[in-house]
Amino acid sequence: MPGTCVIGLQWGDEAKGKLVDLLTPGVEVVVRYQGGANAGHTVVTGKDVYKLHHIPSGILHEGVMNIVSTGVVINPKTILEEIDGLQDRGVPVEDRLMISDRAHVVFPWHIAEDRVLNARLVGGESIGTTLRGIGPCYRDKVGRSLAIRLGDMLRDDFPDRVHQVVAAKRQILEGIGDLEPGELDADQIVEQYSDHARRLQSFISDSTAYLLDAVEQDRRILYEGAQGSLLDIDHGTYPFVTSSNSSGVGIPAGAGVPPRWITKVLGVIKSYSTRVGGGPFPTEQENATGEQIRELGKEYGTTTGRPRRCGWLDAVAVRYAVRLGGVNALSLMLLDVLSQLPEIKICVAYELDGERIDYFPSHAEDLRSVTPVYETFEGWQQDVTGARSMEDLPAGAHDYLARVTELVGCPVEVVSVGPDREQTIFVSGNPLAVSS
Repeated sequence: MPGTCVIGLQWGDEAKGKLVDLLTPGVEVVVRYQGGANAGHTVVTGKDVYKLHHIPSGILHEGVMNIVSTGVVINPKTILEEIDGLQDRGVPVEDRLMISDRAHVVFPWHIAEDRVLNARLVGGESIGTTLRGIGPCYRDKVGRSLAIRLGDMLRDDFPDRVHQVVAAKRQILEGIGDLEPGELDADQIVEQYSDHARRLQSFISDSTAYLLDAVEQDRRILYEGAQGSLLDIDHGTYPFVTSSNSSGVGIPAGAGVPPRWITKVLGVIKSYSTRVGGGPFPTEQENATGEQIRELGKEYGTTTGRPRRCGWLDAVAVRYAVRLGGVNALSLMLLDVLSQLPEIKICVAYELDGERIDYFPSHAEDLRSVTPVYETFEGWQQDVTGARSMEDLPAGAHDYLARVTELVGCPVEVVSVGPDREQTIFVSGNPLAVSS
């Protein structure tokens, strides 16, 4: 049975949550495999809007197991707030959610480290952290000696472990920046997190064993990526990236499922580009066009509320992400935003040091130095929010979609024309089907 992954191909915020929610009725398991509470996935159904940070976007559907797997870092307070919020709205989470006992935990010292270290900018520019302790938690995970996993919180030696880590972290933080009074009280942390562990205990399990059983039983699985491929810690615009492998390469490590079980990858892009925080952004429009895109697309962070930087679609960057992730098909979101623009552009190449190039530079400063080469399209300026088939779209929109397909080397299988579930066009039938 094919396993399908939904990954973002830009700098995050591509509306992956909507697509995962739409595809969930066709699967049995949905898996979040990387990132943490720095993710913000929005699902809209009618007048109901759900904003999710840890919990997979398939949680609204009955009979589907939603797994927060080993590669995710967990803030227990945040995920409990999500669980309580869903239950208060009538979503029965208890039988639909599993959290890996191997997932690492975000503690107050991680948030303190994030705050202190973020003040030390990279070349005077912020890397764009959400200040939720995600990066420091991943750093401890790799460093091992100061890391605590979710399953560890249920063991008898958890209080001793917290006291040991707090002693070490206080020395580190006092050496690099000021701690707020009473910020790291070991006894208080033990009490608070022990309570979190008790409340989460029924959800905590060995997700790796569950998923390995599931693939051997031919169960239908959907893997939900967080952030976007251009923020991948190894393959993105380093150092202006996230702290996990947010491209398709992160699936096996984060979920614990061998690559051979991933048979289709759906890449999600906006009809334009956005970015939050610092870092190179060749097609950014710091002008009235960028402001118009931001307001039409409501481009403000789900997690932070920060205004997003906006610009034209960068086909060079998307093609790079398509190749990196082994993407079979595209889901193009927010086509409706372009419908009000008189002129639309796509970046088809870069100029670097006087030479035209068609590849995505590996160094952030080289990417910052490129000049985008654009193709310009006449806007169709026709409302498409009511379109439910390709025949409902104007000719200009068809031309735009065809050119995107040609430039990135990947067919568009899904087109979104609004935030609601119903405002979606499936171009060639079931997008869960394996492409030939």
